[in-house]
Amino acid sequence: MNFALNTDPSTLSPIALFLQADLVVKVVMIGLLLASIWTWGIIFGFAARISRIRRGSTKFEQGFWDAPDIDVFFRSQGDADLPIARVFAAGVAEWRRSTASGTVDREGTRERLATAMGSSVANEIDQLSDRLNILATVGAVAPFVGLFGTVWGIMRSFAGIAAQQSTSLAVVAPGIAEALFATAIGLFAAIPAVIAYNRFSHGINRVEARLNRFADGFHTTLSRQLEAPAPRAPR
Repeated sequence: MNFALNTDPSTLSPIALFLQADLVVKVVMIGLLLASIWTWGIIFGFAARISRIRRGSTKFEQGFWDAPDIDVFFRSQGDADLPIARVFAAGVAEWRRSTASGTVDREGTRERLATAMGSSVANEIDQLSDRLNILATVGAVAPFVGLFGTVWGIMRSFAGIAAQQSTSLAVVAPGIAEALFATAIGLFAAIPAVIAYNRFSHGINRVEARLNRFADGFHTTLSRQLEAPAPRAPR
């Protein structure tokens, strides 16, 4: 049995497959391509942001632990645009409020310091991970959207078989190729999103651990000052 196949390579190019596709499949392809572009934009932006935070946090911590006076360091670095700097500022602000009066409740001050810096850490992590839900959504939904395009394309192919009353591959192949191309675009959008989500989640966990370690260290430093006869607040 001979099948009349179109062997022109141009008919299998992405542009040709898109132009030959049904309107519904075209909408699916366009949506998936936009999701893929959005995903890559988030990936590059988030990678740059994480890298900047890591470099800045390393420099900030080194400066903090090397600083002879917390007051001087706070005046020079307390307003830096870094999560670790905002955690530091939250601790200093709570310390000032707790030691403003003449009588200092040492245990209460320790608890309030831990609460203030812990809340600041949680807030920074929430803001940092805000766009990761987009990667998770694309990674979970894109394959099914592509599958919808595939199912629609195959249904169209079967409709072509019924209309032409022919089972020739020349009738079926174009629709199937368009349908499978929709699945390929869905995977193209989903795979980088899933990989990036897992990688960035690990990076955020490392940032959170680093902030918590810094908060614990700063809390210990302030706790030592509470043991002094007259605790002095950073100004």
